Amino acid sequence: MEPQRDAVERVLAAVRGSGRTVLTAPEAKVIAEAYGIAVPAEGLAQTVEDAVALADRIGFPVALKIASPDIPHKTEAGGVRTGLGSAAEVRGAFATIVANARAYAPQARIVGVQVQQMVTHGQEVIVGTVTDPTFGKVVAFGLGGVLVEVLKDVTFRLAPATAEDAASMLDGIRAAEVLRGVRGGPAVERSALVDLIVRTSQLAADFPEIAEIDLNPVFAAADGATAADVRILLGTEAPPQRPRHGRQEILAAMRRLMRPRSVAVIGASGTPGKIGHSVLRNLLDGGFPGEIHPVHPTADDVLGRKAYRSVLDVPGEVDVAVFAIPAPLVPAALEEVGRKGVPNAVLIPSGFAETGEHALQERIVAIGAEWGVRLLGPNIYGYYSPWQDLCATFCTPYDVKGKVALTSQSGGIGMAILGFARATRTGVSAIVGLGNKADVDEDDLLTYFGEDPHTDCIAMHLEDLKDGRAFVAAARETVPKKPVVVLKAGRTGAGARAAGSHTGALAGDDAVYDDVLRQAGVIRAPGLNELLEYARALPVLPVPRGDNVVVITGAGGSGVLLSDALVDNGLRLMDVPADLDAAFRRLIPPFGSAGNPIDITGGEPPATYEAALRLGLADPRIHALVLGYWHTLVTPPAVFAELTGRVVEEFRARGIDKPVVASLAGDTEVEEAAARLFAHGVVAYPYTTEKPVAVLGAKYRWARAAGLLDT
Repeated sequence: MEPQRDAVERVLAAVRGSGRTVLTAPEAKVIAEAYGIAVPAEGLAQTVEDAVALADRIGFPVALKIASPDIPHKTEAGGVRTGLGSAAEVRGAFATIVANARAYAPQARIVGVQVQQMVTHGQEVIVGTVTDPTFGKVVAFGLGGVLVEVLKDVTFRLAPATAEDAASMLDGIRAAEVLRGVRGGPAVERSALVDLIVRTSQLAADFPEIAEIDLNPVFAAADGATAADVRILLGTEAPPQRPRHGRQEILAAMRRLMRPRSVAVIGASGTPGKIGHSVLRNLLDGGFPGEIHPVHPTADDVLGRKAYRSVLDVPGEVDVAVFAIPAPLVPAALEEVGRKGVPNAVLIPSGFAETGEHALQERIVAIGAEWGVRLLGPNIYGYYSPWQDLCATFCTPYDVKGKVALTSQSGGIGMAILGFARATRTGVSAIVGLGNKADVDEDDLLTYFGEDPHTDCIAMHLEDLKDGRAFVAAARETVPKKPVVVLKAGRTGAGARAAGSHTGALAGDDAVYDDVLRQAGVIRAPGLNELLEYARALPVLPVPRGDNVVVITGAGGSGVLLSDALVDNGLRLMDVPADLDAAFRRLIPPFGSAGNPIDITGGEPPATYEAALRLGLADPRIHALVLGYWHTLVTPPAVFAELTGRVVEEFRARGIDKPVVASLAGDTEVEEAAARLFAHGVVAYPYTTEKPVAVLGAKYRWARAAGLLDT
């Protein structure tokens, strides 16, 4: 059925007119039915005789529930009785729950007692929506009933959810098997649950004033899904309207930021130790080929370059103005940048919202909006754009060009990124600090890097998102073309807010982030090292074309650990066909082990490693290889690295390019061997079985999200 929006509008208008934010059960029932949400037969009784008559008409057994906009959790108030099978039981229950409610909340308005048909079969689940401060309306699904907040087996999606989203929610909870039927019990009707999730999410999206919807419990059975209890809360404040820029507008500004022809340094200094000196020195020493204009209030020359009293005095166009002046001086200088027509301001100074100076930050945001200047920062280390030989930062320079774009909200994390890149010789297309994100944020950069030909992978550290939906939209545009990896800080803050419903209590910040980022196809890194390793390794690995993963190892112990890591990362050990199993057995000694993992044993010479690798690469049924190397003098680490790199490159030249990752166990020589393998397109790590498989798992997650994995 089509939703009856006018019926919902009438109910909401009446509730708002009475000054309430909590709907009564009868009001919630009207709204549910208007959106095709199945609810049991019920009625509202004012007296005990009304209750008996309603129960007789509905048919026993029935449930009685107190109806009060001031008692949000009826069970806690003793306001619910179920399984009432006679008129006498209804009479007793009516008196009891009214008395309990008055004792629990003496001032509560009691509008009656809800008499409801008992739903006697089905699995109890919860469906609900909540208004998340980052992502707006989200819909939740999970196991329901009285244990919902104990088990917390719930998953989230953006609302409105599609049927595909809803189906993925049924499979996304830990207890998904329960819905398929266990111990001889029937499976639930998936289509009914999918439809219920879609309709509930659409209701929340259609009416922004609805803050929370709680359908708990929903009885999901083989013949449908019925919401036994419906709770709806209205919001007290309108959601904030965030300014958004169009895609082409974003791309135009970000291109001039990341590929400038002219840069002005406001606060340039010839005195070592000052930020303005470091920024100008880095620009000059980095070889930036464009124009560099120092801006200084009194100097005529800074570091050999003509200086200008104001950016307004700089001849020609300026693409970027880098600020290296104290925070209180920024607004006046930003006004001049706006009058000059500079499209981007890079605000290095601290002393804004991060120190409590919210008014000062709001002032510069207003100036930027007035003049059309995009603001990067404030409170940042600057940014690097190596393909332009641009180092606009007061930190150490970095110029190794590559295919990875990295951003960080924190300066300390930014320097960790820089140190990792230097230590591993990871080439980058950009390193960008975001700081307070007064204006430019992750979705602006994601939009640009998604189109940047120098970028094959985007890795972002973030503490929050200003506009989660804008980020998701940018991610959905980008993920089909290149991986997006996110390290979201602040997991331990989940569930800290007060909530008026079960759904609201379950929607902790991190729980919603986790599911919505997955819905957008983003790879979430569990820690900083994983973020950096994924960024380094994902561009190296080719796209897998199927799920069949084979482990080839020289040690049985590492084979077991590698197998465990595969399962932990959502990968599958291939069931090796008999002919392929026989082929591997012909290569290994009798005391080795075929199957999967394939244990060639540690005492084998290089020829055995090479033969097994060649067979794994040549067979089209194998889609990815995990190698477990054990250091021996028979096959030293350098020899293993040489033969593996050579064979992989040979097959790649023949058009056979499969992901190959390696775990190396041994003495310190394995470190150099792992580095050599990385240089030859084999993602390899010493002293760990978990890390290479985690990287492979991340590549698979992206390939699935991008629709590139053959099924």
